[in-house]
Amino acid sequence: MKRLLAVLAVFCLPLAAVAEEGYSVRFKAQGAYQDVRDALQMAIEGKGLKINHTNLIAGMLARTGKDLGATKQVYTAGEQFEFCSATVSRQMMEADPHAIALCPYIVSVYTTPGDDTVYLAYRKPPATTNPALAKAIAELERMIAEIIQDAM
Repeated sequence: MKRLLAVLAVFCLPLAAVAEEGYSVRFKAQGAYQDVRDALQMAIEGKGLKINHTNLIAGMLARTGKDLGATKQVYTAGEQFEFCSATVSRQMMEADPHAIALCPYIVSVYTTPGDDTVYLAYRKPPATTNPALAKAIAELERMIAEIIQDAM
């Protein structure tokens, strides 16, 4: 039931949800990149969660692309925020100790060349037949959906 509620929560977000791939859920946000990025950071921290690390993906690709002979600009701006929830992580790992591989959680914020849209995205957790783990994953998706909704 909670998984159903989490899925419904995602779909109740503004019509900015543009795609759900097998590996990610992606949303379109309104506003300037820096404003959306700052709102995402505040939304994560507003849930009482600590950002463990910020991955500067756009800068890393631009910097390393030169060494690889790559010339295509993938992002005009792009970062990922890594964080965990002690409560949700414990639920997942008590249900299945191997769920350690699902941490940390990451929400990305980025723009692409030639597109003024700011995207927010997160990795889609895998399906499971373990009812306790499914319940914890549903809670994880609900939490991330709320963070993204707050940021938007």
